[in-house]
Amino acid sequence: MDGFKKQFQAQDGTAFPGKTYVEELLKPVFNDQKEHLFDAMFNIHKAHSTMLMEQRIITENEYKKITEGISHVEKMDQSKIHYSPEYEDLFFLVESKISERIGEELAGKMHIAKSRNDMGEAMYRIVIRDYISQAILEAERLNEVILTQAENHLHSVMPAHTHTQPAQPTTFGHYLVAVHDNLARDMERLKQAYRTVNQSPMGAAAITTTGFPINRERMVELLGFDGLIENSYDAIATGDYLIEAAQALVSTMTNIGRWLQELLRMASKEVGLIKVSDAYVQISSIMPQKRNPVSIEHSRAIASSAAAEGMAVVHMIHNTPYGDINDTEDDLQPHLYSGYRKAIRVLRLMHAVILTMDFNRERAFKQAREHMITITELADVLARDYNISFRKAHKKASVIAKKADSAQKQLYELPLTTVNQWLGDVELKSEDWQAIIDPAVFIERRKVTGGTNPQTVKTMIEKRKWDTGTGHLSP
Repeated sequence: MDGFKKQFQAQDGTAFPGKTYVEELLKPVFNDQKEHLFDAMFNIHKAHSTMLMEQRIITENEYKKITEGISHVEKMDQSKIHYSPEYEDLFFLVESKISERIGEELAGKMHIAKSRNDMGEAMYRIVIRDYISQAILEAERLNEVILTQAENHLHSVMPAHTHTQPAQPTTFGHYLVAVHDNLARDMERLKQAYRTVNQSPMGAAAITTTGFPINRERMVELLGFDGLIENSYDAIATGDYLIEAAQALVSTMTNIGRWLQELLRMASKEVGLIKVSDAYVQISSIMPQKRNPVSIEHSRAIASSAAAEGMAVVHMIHNTPYGDINDTEDDLQPHLYSGYRKAIRVLRLMHAVILTMDFNRERAFKQAREHMITITELADVLARDYNISFRKAHKKASVIAKKADSAQKQLYELPLTTVNQWLGDVELKSEDWQAIIDPAVFIERRKVTGGTNPQTVKTMIEKRKWDTGTGHLSP
């Protein structure tokens, strides 16, 4: 065993950092930092230097030299920046480059009252807030076209499902308003996550603030934060902004994934309610008749992957100490960035698909007449117009459904005489029966708040338009 150990150490090294540590940790972390945190890091350097100058902690002349050095190093060609064992990470490399430009003493002053801790937390928050902001923007664009399509389909009758079975008639417009509202709630979750994330930890330094007379509130302004995390321990220790950002991501992608599954069902040949634009389908390499709605399939898969990235964030924070800890930093952050990038892809893809898709009204109406899904209206008519208790009316409607099913007939195929014979002690009028078997009448009669009646749905749409402050949503 000693021989193997010596042989390994001869290759890997006996002083920090060992080759394995470099290859499997330091290099990947360095590359992640370079990809995601570069701009935020320089923004913080500049803002902090401005604050130090305003607080007379450094002179104006020192400030000018420091910011010149920062700006010079900021212009480095990132493609030529690579990990070097000379530096622990990107931040020390940048500090070294600035020091080469302006000298060690001035470079050291740049870091007065600033720690890797508060700076790191601020960088993460700046990057995450940008991802959340972009996700909100894309979600808003998607929800606008969902609402526009809903308005186009106020009268597009279709079957609604419960437990994956045909249940009652609705309209595609009514369905899409439901999808819109679900996404709107997730947008509120994203906005709340943004508010939680966009708070400044700067000035907390390592964890207890500093003895220098800094202005933490000024850093809020300079870095575009909405407020300050007042308690310095909280500013460094908390991971709740990561959890909230992850939970909003998980909720949004999970909810979208559910109606993506529905759209795939509607787009199948057997169901045939939705036709995805040719721009977003692929044909089979061997079956020329196929129109595969791969844009929705990929969106469903990417949404699941994005949700998984969010769950990874929650699990990585779970049971970690309340304080500065690696678990919430370099290894965790890429999961959140990747999750939001994937979410943004899904939102953009579905914006294109929903804006351009077609709905087969004739086929949908035909399906809404089948499987006796208007039978609820028979119970309602008996209770409302024939003075029969609802429980008894429901039982009579159930008898009709069972007998029709046994006879392998749809409701509209049953003669009224047969229906009245099965009802026994009540005789339906012809106009009542014709209304009962018509899904359009079923839909029109549901005028209560949130119902399927086209005017009711239109009212919902108009309310949502004005609630978003757009007034109209014409693409």
